[in-house]
This record gives sequence, C-alpha cells and structure tokens, in this order.
Amino acid sequence: MDHKDLALYPYVSEASRYVASLDFSLDRLISSRAMESARLRGKERVLQSIGGEILKPGLLSSDDRKILVELLSYPFSRILVSCMDDPFLTRRYSLAEAVSSYKSLKGREVLFLKTFAMEFDIHSQADDSGFRMHFTDYIRLANTLKATEWKLVNRKLDHGYVKVSKDEFARLLQEGVRNRIEGSLPVSVPDNVRQACEPYLEEIRIALHERKSAFGGGSEFGSVESELFPPCIIYAISQTRAGVNLAHSMRFAMTSFLLTVGMSVDDIMNLFASSPDFDVEKARYQVEHIAGASGTSYKPPSCSTMKTYGNCYSADEICDKIKHPLGYYQRKIWFKNKDDKKQAVKQSSVNGPGSGS
Repeated sequence: MDHKDLALYPYVSEASRYVASLDFSLDRLISSRAMESARLRGKERVLQSIGGEILKPGLLSSDDRKILVELLSYPFSRILVSCMDDPFLTRRYSLAEAVSSYKSLKGREVLFLKTFAMEFDIHSQADDSGFRMHFTDYIRLANTLKATEWKLVNRKLDHGYVKVSKDEFARLLQEGVRNRIEGSLPVSVPDNVRQACEPYLEEIRIALHERKSAFGGGSEFGSVESELFPPCIIYAISQTRAGVNLAHSMRFAMTSFLLTVGMSVDDIMNLFASSPDFDVEKARYQVEHIAGASGTSYKPPSCSTMKTYGNCYSADEICDKIKHPLGYYQRKIWFKNKDDKKQAVKQSSVNGPGSGS
C-alpha cells in the first residue's frame, strides 16, 4: 500500500510498521506542538464517530502533510476512546471507522480487495463476477448481519466456498475492520498521558452525553406508560419475559416501538435478558443499531406490516381505527389525559373553592 492507503486504512499492520519507522514517540504525539494538527484531527475522528460517520475528504489529495496528519490522528483517537473507556463509545467509534472504510473499499479494484482481505486472514478467489470465500470465513464475518440474504442457508455452497458480489465482499470486510478495532480497545493509558489528553476530552464527553440522551433520554410521548401499549407490543413483552424466543421481525417491532416511546437501551436490554438465546454483546449491538448507532434510527413497522409477518395479536376495537402501533399508543394517551382532566374537575367541585389541605 502507498502512504495514502495507509492513512485510509490505519489499522492494518503495514500502517503500524510505517508509523513505528517514523520514530514518533508517544510523548511526542501527546505533547509536541508540531503534532497539534494530528491531535485535533484525532479528536475530530472521535466526535464524527459519535455523529455516525468519519469523513476523510482531504485524503483524496496527495498532500503528504495531510496524509501524515491523518495517519497519526488514528493512534491519538484510539487513546482518546480508551481514556473515555465507555463501551457505547468504543462500539460506535469502531463501527464508524469500519463504515468509512467500507465506503472506500467498495470502489477499489478486485486485486486490492483480495490483498486487503489477507490482512484479516480471509482467503478468497476472485473473478469478474465477484469473489468466492471459504464458508468458515463467511460465517465469521456475516454472523452479526441479520438480513435474511446473509444467512448461509440462503447462499450457494460450492466445495465449501460461498459466492459473493464485490460490494458484498467489501461489506464483509467492514465487519472484519469493526471486529479488529473493537477487539483492540480500550488500550492501557498511563496516568500522565490521560492527564495530557484531558483538554481534548471535554467536548467528547458533551457530545457523547447528548447522543446517549437521544438514544433513550426522552420522547415526544412523555413518560413511558406500558399499560397503554397496543396489544401486539404487550404480547411481545409478555412472551419475552416468559423466556420465549421471539421471531426477528417481532423483536425488531417491539424494540423500535419501545425506543420510540422513550425507553432506554438499558431498559430494553434488561427486558431481553430473559430470552433463551440472550447474548449481551450481540443484543446491545442490535438494540443500539435500531436506536441509531449506525446513523439511522428505525421506526416501528405499521399495522399492515405486523399483520404480514403474523405479529398482530389480540386486536381490539381501537386497533380497527388506527394504522400504526404508535397511533394506538397516542390514542390511549389522549383518552387517559381526557379522563384525568375530568377527574381533576370533579375532585375540584367536590372540594369546593374554599377547601384547603
């Protein structure tokens, strides 16, 4: 790889060797005035990852200085993420770095992708129509991809090899990148380095707090009132609490509904803890993905979609008048607020204007 490629993919072993050859000590990276651009870019990488996407427009040029700044910003961004030592940030940062790589990789030539894959111990065969990869490599990378087209049962196997398109191969490489970065964080940070990084951390703390709040710290519906949920969601919750393994479509519907009405990621994680196939890391990744960790937040499916997937249960008279589970919840809240006002007026008339407590 040339220097521009190393800056685009700074987690590869060749990039680490190149940085080591530059004789940039940790102390120099942390404290040298000449390294301030790299430190600021490292902070920017982390902030951009919280927002969902790490942008690298400057690397389209051949400016050696920009390339060096980008390359050195990566180890500093890892130090900042490690100083924060927040699992949510670690996952979000790793995903954002991987997504940024995917956007670049899908436009690269086949030979580059084949060579790049070797970095992750992926042995592949390539031709004009795509790639063939061993099923063990495919399973290792595709196991977190939940769309049905990624399931091995929906793929053709030829002597132990799975055929994928060029774009699909790049998408699987994204998972390899994410796994590598996430698995290598946090790194151990000495106290003096942590103290030197403090001026760069405050903005990250604020952005992280705001993002976490957006994931579960408020809703247009106000406080969550579970007794007003539509029958389908009540059914899904009761099944989950009973230890029943929900279908993926129902799990998505319940999770997206609960997030939309204001439940936190942690609240939903506690709910899923009763599931027989509960895996805390996978479950958190999925819930945060639905909440918007990838940059896109997902809304719950409509009633017609729920019916299509067989997820409509115990429909009542209100269900006949609405087209979306959120509409049901809104209507129940409206009825409740109306009844509360009536009760308040009735109580006021009973007590009389002169009564006091």
